[in-house]
Amino acid sequence: MRKLIIKKAAVKNNIKVVKERSGSAAVYAVLSGDGGGAGIVPLARLLRDEGIRRFAVSEVSEAEALRKAGFVEEEILMLRSTTDREQLERLVDLSVVCTISSVDTGMALNALAENRSTVAEAHIQVDTGMGFGGFLVSEPEKILLAYRSLPNVALSGIYTQIHAAPKGDGTQTQLQQFHQVLDAVHAAGFETGTVHAAGSYALMHRDLARLDAVRAGSVLLGRCLRTGDDGLSTVGTGEVGISEVRWLPKGHTVGVDKPVALKKPTRVAVLPVGYQNGFGIERPRQGGFWAMAAQWRRQRRAFVLIGGQRARVIGRIGATETVVNVTSLKCSAGDAACFDLDPLFARGFSVEYR
Repeated sequence: MRKLIIKKAAVKNNIKVVKERSGSAAVYAVLSGDGGGAGIVPLARLLRDEGIRRFAVSEVSEAEALRKAGFVEEEILMLRSTTDREQLERLVDLSVVCTISSVDTGMALNALAENRSTVAEAHIQVDTGMGFGGFLVSEPEKILLAYRSLPNVALSGIYTQIHAAPKGDGTQTQLQQFHQVLDAVHAAGFETGTVHAAGSYALMHRDLARLDAVRAGSVLLGRCLRTGDDGLSTVGTGEVGISEVRWLPKGHTVGVDKPVALKKPTRVAVLPVGYQNGFGIERPRQGGFWAMAAQWRRQRRAFVLIGGQRARVIGRIGATETVVNVTSLKCSAGDAACFDLDPLFARGFSVEYR
C-alpha cells in the first residue's frame, strides 16, 4: 500500500505563517489541482477549522466537491473565466464567484444571469504581465465597460497575478500598472471591492503585493519558492512497504538507465515506487543548466528512511521500482520506507491525514 501522509501539525503551522504574513488582508486558500495533491476536501476542512472561510479553485468540479462536502456558506472564487454556457450554469447554481477576464466572458455571464432573472457575482481579472488571462492594462476602457454594461453581474472584486521570479521579476512595475487600473475604476465612480494580487510567492516576499486579500496555494504545503528561514514546514511524506530484501554480489549492476556496478556485496531493499509515482520529482527552483545540475545532485543523494535510519538509493530512481542500500540496517519485506513526496506529483497513493 502506497500512502501519502499529510501531517496536520505541519499544515497548521503553515496556515499560521500565512496569516501572520497576510496581516489584515483576507486569505483565499487556493485548492486547485485537488488541493495541490493533498486532497481538496480534507485540506479545506482543516483550513476551515483554522478559520479560513474563502477558497479559490480552477475547475467547476472542484467547486462542486466543496459544496457537496458541506461548504455551503463559504465563498468560492473561480480563478478561470469561461464563456461555456453549461459551465456558467453550474457555477451560478453553486453560488460561485466567477472571473471575468474579457468583454466576451462578461457578456456571457451577464446574459445567463439575465435569462435566469438573477444576479451573478464576479471578480475582474487584470493581466499585468503573466499572459494567462485578463483585461490588458493598456485597455482600461474595456474594464470600465464591464462596470457599466453588466447589470446582472455584481462585481465584488478585482485581481491580478504577480510573477514568482526571485530576481528581476518586475513586481513593482506590475503593481504600478495594477494601481493605475484601480485608479481609473475609482475615477469613473465605481467601487473595486476586494482587491488582490499576491499569490504564494508574492505573499512571502513582496509586502507591497498584500492588498485587501492574498491567494495562498503552494505555501500552505510549504512547496512554494522559498528563501531563508521563512517558518514554513514542508508537507508531504510518502510511505511504502518494502517489496523484497536480498543480497547482491560484488560487480552486480543495479538500474536500467546508466546502471551502477556494486563495489562490494550489498544487501538491498526493493521499493515499489519510482518517478512515475512522483518519488524524486520536485517543483523547479531554477532553470537551464543549473536546474539539471540540481536534479543530478538530488539523484546522487536520494534516500529513504527505514526504521528512522537513512537508506541511500543505489543508482537512479526507477520508473516504478527503486533499490536502496540496507546493508547496515535491520529490515525485512513489509517494513515501511518513508521519503519526501510532493503531493502535487504523487500518483497511486492513498492520502492519509495524521
